[in-house]
Amino acid sequence: MPRTELSTTIPQPLSEKSGLGIAYGAAAYCLWGLLPLYFVLLKPAGAVEIVANRVLFSLFFCTLLLSFTGGWPAVIKVFRSARIASTLAIAAVLIAINWLTYTYGVTSGHAIESSLGYFINPLVSVLLGVLVLKEKLRPLQWIAVGIGFAAVIELTVAYGQLPWIALVLAFSFGIYGFVKKRVGPEVNAVTSLSVETAFLAPVAAVVMVVLAADGAATLGAQGAGHFWWMAASGVITAVPLLFFGASARRLPMTTIGLLQYFAPVLQFLIAVLFLGEEMSLERWIGFCIVWLALLILTVDMLIAFRRNTILRKASAA
Repeated sequence: MPRTELSTTIPQPLSEKSGLGIAYGAAAYCLWGLLPLYFVLLKPAGAVEIVANRVLFSLFFCTLLLSFTGGWPAVIKVFRSARIASTLAIAAVLIAINWLTYTYGVTSGHAIESSLGYFINPLVSVLLGVLVLKEKLRPLQWIAVGIGFAAVIELTVAYGQLPWIALVLAFSFGIYGFVKKRVGPEVNAVTSLSVETAFLAPVAAVVMVVLAADGAATLGAQGAGHFWWMAASGVITAVPLLFFGASARRLPMTTIGLLQYFAPVLQFLIAVLFLGEEMSLERWIGFCIVWLALLILTVDMLIAFRRNTILRKASAA
């Protein structure tokens, strides 16, 4: 086919593909951003019960999904590989810590601090690259990490204590992402969620039995509406992951990196506008410092992406 024909036929499909990828990505991060409102609907259930049910109903939903899509061979393949299975077992522990901390934060009046954790997360990912992978940071990345560190100090003063909820969320999710990268090309999102929840399910089942024995379980004690809201946690957990997987296949990581800010922005707005959490002047200053660090990190990412694109085009010419 002549070169002129290629230039007229290829761009449109790529544009449609990118547009669909952005739509999937925005949907995933917006759904994650709306989670605080969902957790409010689950009251009077506590964080431990919510997470236990989230694990069990997610596993149930994944079982149905695997059955309808023929995904069981991929799950069996994971359990036949000690390396992949052990990696996902570690990932399961990390995501359980993340879910429990986030749910506790939202249900105990710390939704703003919880959103801070996901604002800090990109900075933690960069820091992990230095400490674990021995990566060399570019000057702007060093500046962003330094400003982020200053923000944590300022927020510690503002809160009167270390913002541990934000830090646990940022580091648990950052390390979770690092662990998942080790098996990322070998395990898709549905398989990964299925295996991780399978590892957590026995503990979640024991928790529910103990809560029921103590009369503290709300699952069957608050009416049909409450039961179905709790049961919906399986769908609410899996659907954003499916959207994210569809987005990741269509978009460069730079674009996905920009979309990830949707979730903490929505969480922050919900906490301030709908949950009535207060933001003192000191907290505003701390958040503004974090946002400045993220702005610098984003600018560096865009510059690096543009430079790499130019180099690829030059080498292909």
